[in-house]
Amino acid sequence: MRTRPALRVDAVLIQAVIAGALSFAHLHDLASAAGQDGWKAWAYPISVDLLLVAAWRRLRADGPSRLAWCWFLIALFASLGANVATAGFLDLAHSPAWLRFGIAGWPALAFLGGTLLAHSHSAGDREPVPPAPAAAVPAPEVERDIAPGPLPESSPLAAADDTPALAPAPPAPSVPAALVDHARKVADDHHARTGTRIDTDTLRARLGVPPQLADAIAAQLN
Repeated sequence: MRTRPALRVDAVLIQAVIAGALSFAHLHDLASAAGQDGWKAWAYPISVDLLLVAAWRRLRADGPSRLAWCWFLIALFASLGANVATAGFLDLAHSPAWLRFGIAGWPALAFLGGTLLAHSHSAGDREPVPPAPAAAVPAPEVERDIAPGPLPESSPLAAADDTPALAPAPPAPSVPAALVDHARKVADDHHARTGTRIDTDTLRARLGVPPQLADAIAAQLN
C-alpha cells in the first residue's frame, strides 16, 4: 500500500507570500490615501507588481539590458516607496500634492513601461558581441611543368598561361559555441513570438555582428 507523501512546507515560499501581501496592502493604502477609492485603489498594486514581474522576466529571458533594468528599478522604487510611506513617514489623512500627482500619473507610466518591455527588441539595447578572428589560411602553391622554349601565340598552353589564377574563396569565420547558444535562444524567442523562423538580417541586427559572421551562425542554426 502506497503512503501519501507528507506536505512539505517551503519557508521561502511562505516568506514570499507574506512579503507580497504586505507590499500589496501598502500600495493599496497609499493609493486610497491619494484619492483613489474603490476598485481603482486595488488596481495600483496589481499594476506595480505586473511591471516588476515583466521587467524581471525580460532580464531572465534576454539578459541584462538598460531598458529592463530601468523599468525594474522604477517598479521596485514604487513598491519600496509605498512600504516606507505607509510606515508613518507621511500623514495619509492629509496626503501631499506630490503624492497625489505621482499616483495619478502612474497608470500612464506603467503602460509605457509594459509596452516597451513587450515590444521593444532594439539591437542597440544590448552590447554587440565581437566577432571571433578568422584564422589566416595560406594560398596553395600551384606547380606547373613548363616546356623550354617560347610557345606560339596560337598554342592552347600559351592561352592558359595568360589566364589569371582564381583567388581561393575566403574561409568561413569560426563561431564560438557560446555565441551559437545565444543566437539559438534569440531564434527560439523570435519563433515563439512570430511563429516564423528568424531570417539572417534579423539575426544579425539582434546580435550586432557583421554579415559574414551572421551567415556562419545562421548556417549552424539550420
